[in-house]
Amino acid sequence: MRKFLVVLLISLVVVSAFAVREFVGAWPYPAPNVAHFNIFTTNAVSFGRIYNELIRLPLAFYIWAEGKYIPILATDWKFEPPDNPKKFIVHLRKGVKWSDGSEVTSKDVWASYMIGYIRGWSDWKYIEKVETPDKYTVVFHLKKPTLLVERLILRNSNIADYKTYGEYAERIAKLLEEGKDKSSDEMKKLIVEFNDFRPKEMLANGPFMPDMNNYTEAEAHLIRNPYYYDKETVKFDRIRLINGETAVITPLILAKQIDYATHAFPPATEKQFIAEGIRIIRAPLGSGPALVFNHSVYPFNLKEFRQALAYAIDRKQCGFVSMGNSGKGVVYMAGMSDNLVPVWMEKDAISKLNRYEYNPKKAEEILLKLGFKKGKDGIWRDDKGNKLEFELIAPSEWTDWFAAAENVASQLNDFGMKITVRGITWTQVLPTIREGKFQLAIQLWGSGNPHPYYALYNDFIRMNIEKYRGGIGTNLGMNFPLENVKTDRFGEVNVYDELINSVVGTDRNEHVKRITKLALVFNETLPLIPLWERYGNNPALDGVRVTGWLPEGDPIYKNNVYLDNFVTYMILKGILKPVE
Repeated sequence: MRKFLVVLLISLVVVSAFAVREFVGAWPYPAPNVAHFNIFTTNAVSFGRIYNELIRLPLAFYIWAEGKYIPILATDWKFEPPDNPKKFIVHLRKGVKWSDGSEVTSKDVWASYMIGYIRGWSDWKYIEKVETPDKYTVVFHLKKPTLLVERLILRNSNIADYKTYGEYAERIAKLLEEGKDKSSDEMKKLIVEFNDFRPKEMLANGPFMPDMNNYTEAEAHLIRNPYYYDKETVKFDRIRLINGETAVITPLILAKQIDYATHAFPPATEKQFIAEGIRIIRAPLGSGPALVFNHSVYPFNLKEFRQALAYAIDRKQCGFVSMGNSGKGVVYMAGMSDNLVPVWMEKDAISKLNRYEYNPKKAEEILLKLGFKKGKDGIWRDDKGNKLEFELIAPSEWTDWFAAAENVASQLNDFGMKITVRGITWTQVLPTIREGKFQLAIQLWGSGNPHPYYALYNDFIRMNIEKYRGGIGTNLGMNFPLENVKTDRFGEVNVYDELINSVVGTDRNEHVKRITKLALVFNETLPLIPLWERYGNNPALDGVRVTGWLPEGDPIYKNNVYLDNFVTYMILKGILKPVE
């Protein structure tokens, strides 16, 4: 008996010594029967940027709290010449290898960008050609200098290998040299052919690569790339990803079979997680729902009326009712995430922002000053005697945004208006707004990109008059003309020109100056009212398989949940590690 126990103990020690050190995540990836290896097309084997960047390294990682990039696949980069850049030059890290043992070189980056041309990468709005003077240098020739190039190139998560894509890249380059762009018959034919291209393998240059022997409907495995250049830093042997949306993932989290997930969990589910001792990490998405006006409808075209509504709505309440602690009422009302305001606005200007703190009395004073009156029935009437009663459309399937609509309606009804909520399918909300067939709507404000240009673009242009978006139609959208916006602080402002010019050049201080002005214009005119910013309520299980989670309040948690996820960074840097 004693001999048996000794053998059993030795066996357990051996099994423990060879136990797979794994991180278990969750992501809805393509089913095995449709998944393939052409990473540039639909249904490729893909696990979202969070895990894809563990397979194919980005050139750099971005830290939102500091507004700076951390070198990963690249070692350094620069605009050249600094005063009026014509080029963006990137130097690659030497000694990085693909999972077949071949070296990562500038030719890989070049090939990726050739494919990116036919795939419509927005990088090509700003670059005209890509050159590789040596194995480790990539030169991007610029059409016009802008800081946006830095973000687009350094955070590109689709750097693929020349071995797989080189033939197509060379053919694309040849057609471009012949003056044949995407509108040519030759390029169109090549695009069709490329879309049907199915490589036999997917090479990785990150710490992990897909294990197609363990790619099923239920879960997918990412295993070690044996040639990864920094293998000692990364502590896990395997990333195991559970396939499924929220309903599938929730019970597995409660059973502590998943270490981290980014799905949208209702507040009641979140409470269950907390009750089970599972930590919730709240990182920003940089955007959320806004109250959008049709400025063709009186009195929404009055700046003062929109300001009154901003005072009449308790944004903190709206956020909490809609998403619990992950719906944070907007504070600065600058048209961008509150997290970006101290990074991208001049410090002395931040105090000039009107925060529109909840104040129904102030809202009432503004309406009375406009000549509006409340009737005996408790309903406000405008200066023409018309009741303030409007329809508010909202996406019926998005429970958090629909809850926001119902809360806004309830608050404004209590204030003395008559707001009726109508749910429509989420795919029709934006088209309905763009066609101008609405009065009030719930739709996106802000952006998950760390440069506030994208947030302000969404606020001022995305739902506005079609010509601003480069279209040729006559749709007015929310109909907020941008050419001559009247402000108290700056006089008349051409917001369209100011926004387009806000990203010109590579002097960050100049960007800050221009963004500051646009934020102050937005804050005063309120073309729409940001309600709350969506924060992730990401369950992070500590102590079962994984440990090393940085403490609450660490600056890394200011990073965007989906575009610059902190888990990717903490795995690459060895911060997260297996429980020993």
